[in-house]
Amino acid sequence: MGKILPILLALIGVGAGVGAGVMLKPDPAEHGDVADCAPPQTEGGHATPQPVVDEQGQELTPEYVKMNNQFVIPVLKDGNMAALVVLSISLEVTPGGKEATFQREPKLRDAFNQVLFDHANSGGFDGVFTNSNKMVVLRDSLYEVAQKVAGPVVQDILINNIVRQDIQG
Repeated sequence: MGKILPILLALIGVGAGVGAGVMLKPDPAEHGDVADCAPPQTEGGHATPQPVVDEQGQELTPEYVKMNNQFVIPVLKDGNMAALVVLSISLEVTPGGKEATFQREPKLRDAFNQVLFDHANSGGFDGVFTNSNKMVVLRDSLYEVAQKVAGPVVQDILINNIVRQDIQG
């Protein structure tokens, strides 16, 4: 019974989160056609970087926002912690978007944690977790949620460091 209760609580929490997300999802009809305001996409799903120029015609370089703390993600196997994954993430933002991104950092961290937990629960950090395909899936998921939280100011996601520490037991 002691092992079933945490699993039951986790399932109730996930169900409540999904239900809240479905209920709070904005109606596209109320906000116009989303396709009209979506940034142009490349093969990887990221926005095509549009060069930003100032009044003199000089091209401005993007800015980089390093998330203040690392992300620590537990990897569970058969209900027990099998490993810890530690990541450092930075965001590439449009020129002048650094301050606005820092203001949204708590919300970005929360959204990134949820993506990272989902990635871990789906086996994304198992085996050869640095495989190109797994990293593309992770980076695209992080990019998608960053766009939802911070808007088009985010141009790309950079995973600076990633390490998995297996736990012996």
